[in-house]
Amino acid sequence: MFAALPKSTLAQVRGKQVLRSGTSVGANFREAHRARSKMEFLSKIGDCFKELDETAYWLELISDSSTVPPARLTPLREECDQLLAILTTIAKKTKNGLKT
Repeated sequence: MFAALPKSTLAQVRGKQVLRSGTSVGANFREAHRARSKMEFLSKIGDCFKELDETAYWLELISDSSTVPPARLTPLREECDQLLAILTTIAKKTKNGLKT
């Protein structure tokens, strides 16, 4: 998506933000799997939530500004929602495991 953005300063700044936050999700998820405790795991999953939320924000700005036609961003926005749902399930199951 970033490579397809217009070369205007505004589009590039927003695109770089999406690039940073979007790739950070994967890095944080990898760190979560290397966590030394369930609490550390949950903390890293929380970081994933924050980065996904930020990614959704930047995609929304790009869409609302018509920098990219909103329909072209729909699959990315849906993927953010799906990942949030997956991480929510993971976090809930992990928290339930802490209670037992």
